[in-house]
Amino acid sequence: MGASSSTEQTVSPERRELESLAASTGALPLLQKSFSNLSDPQTNTISIQSLQQCFYLSYEDPVCELPQKPESFPRLLDHLGSSIVDLFFISEKGGINWLGFLRGYVKSCGRMSTSMSLNILLRVFDMAVKKLGLSSKLEFESDDTDCKINGSLLPSDVLLLLWMCWSMFWNVRTSKFSERKGKLLLPDINHLVLSAVLSCAEVNSSLDVWDCDVLGLDVQLPVGKFLAWAVTTAPTLSDCFTQFVHARLGSSVTAENESGSSQSISGGILSKASHALLLTHGRAWAISLGSRSTISEEILKACFAGDIVGTDEYLLYRSSAHGKGLNRFWSNVEGYHGPVLILISASCEEAHQGNSKTRKWIIGALTHQGFENKDTFYGSSGNLYAISPIFHVFSPSGKEKNFVYSHLHPTGRVYESHPKPAGIAFGGTIANERIFIDEDFARVTIRHHAMDKTYQPGSLIPNQGFLPVESSISDVEVWGLGGKTAKEVQNSYKKREELFTEQRRKVDLKTFANWDESPEKMMLDMMGDPNGVQQEDR
Repeated sequence: MGASSSTEQTVSPERRELESLAASTGALPLLQKSFSNLSDPQTNTISIQSLQQCFYLSYEDPVCELPQKPESFPRLLDHLGSSIVDLFFISEKGGINWLGFLRGYVKSCGRMSTSMSLNILLRVFDMAVKKLGLSSKLEFESDDTDCKINGSLLPSDVLLLLWMCWSMFWNVRTSKFSERKGKLLLPDINHLVLSAVLSCAEVNSSLDVWDCDVLGLDVQLPVGKFLAWAVTTAPTLSDCFTQFVHARLGSSVTAENESGSSQSISGGILSKASHALLLTHGRAWAISLGSRSTISEEILKACFAGDIVGTDEYLLYRSSAHGKGLNRFWSNVEGYHGPVLILISASCEEAHQGNSKTRKWIIGALTHQGFENKDTFYGSSGNLYAISPIFHVFSPSGKEKNFVYSHLHPTGRVYESHPKPAGIAFGGTIANERIFIDEDFARVTIRHHAMDKTYQPGSLIPNQGFLPVESSISDVEVWGLGGKTAKEVQNSYKKREELFTEQRRKVDLKTFANWDESPEKMMLDMMGDPNGVQQEDR
């Protein structure tokens, strides 16, 4: 193999440098095994066709959650593998040698900045679009990975690009179940596309984001602004490409050990109503794109695990199933000490051209610890999310730490001259919370970001003005993201509380000396003559 069987007494400086760069990513052993498996033993090179087949990705008749999908998308994926090879792997003397293989990997998946990795992603997309025979308005000034990119994207281009990334991500996630036979689910990601459109393009103020066909929008998104949007909103988008390359090289190593099982994760996904939960695949993916963390990984696990084994392990509370109200909420989340994601679906009436329309939207909040029953704000970190119809992330501002407020009145109430409100809140201050859910889970109040110094400014719902917006809650979901350990700790806590409750309910009759002092005797006396005067024993 080119990586180890060289007869040269000294290793060239270029090879030493490339191997060092590959080793810094942790992928050098994988590359060595993959090259050995894909290369021709006689020529010690990999043919272009073999490498293209290694990265080939194709799905027949993808299932789409949107009412309309671009007919060109499945054919776009057909050109993904050849685009990757043509852009990064140079063939010399009839094949790709070890140096060329290393060079291509380092150029496409080496350690680099987020902006450079996004440039590479756009290069792959642009090449695949051109191979498909479609026009592209992107212009690259040179072949360098950090070169300047000019031009613009249409909203339909953004949808295709995001779906291409999702397809690579989906393939990596489902490869252990059915790499080639499973169907591709294309989620509804209009909220991500609209986020890019409103952040990058000049759109008419009359645009109705609740009833918008992104494929029909004729606006230009300057590529520079799009990259800035991606860096802030979806900085891990390019990880889909890197993980895909790693997974495909890894599958070339283990291909001979695969049994070809026909089990398919997509069967479970497509057989259930994907819109039944607020945390759909598209929304979970959008949230996970915001950062590289174990929490993001748990969000994806929660979404994908629900398709196979159910959501009981992750879904702590759902108002439509467990009932509305702070008491029902608390009985399901109490004792969970781990990161949680809460999603709120609500609706409000909006006047539009003399008529009143019901507008539905979804917002969310991520906390890095469980809920506590306190009459003050608490927490160490978290994010707010505008999820639907437009996606935005509001990270901590660093000015204040009023991340979470969750207060439940005690059962035996005592007099309070200034009682604290019962409910759940995020950001702002008491009585001026940025998000406040009342104790009945009937109404949610959204206030202007000027009231909040904990989270970054911005509108949580479209057309949000300075005045508070009060809306009717449709559903609330709470997802536990602390893994199995946090769930096991909560289960132990619940069992302990149930035991204590059962013990408190029991009355030990042995503590009463005789019948006259027993609770049964007192109850019978009261029922016999409740108004009778009881003579006090002296």
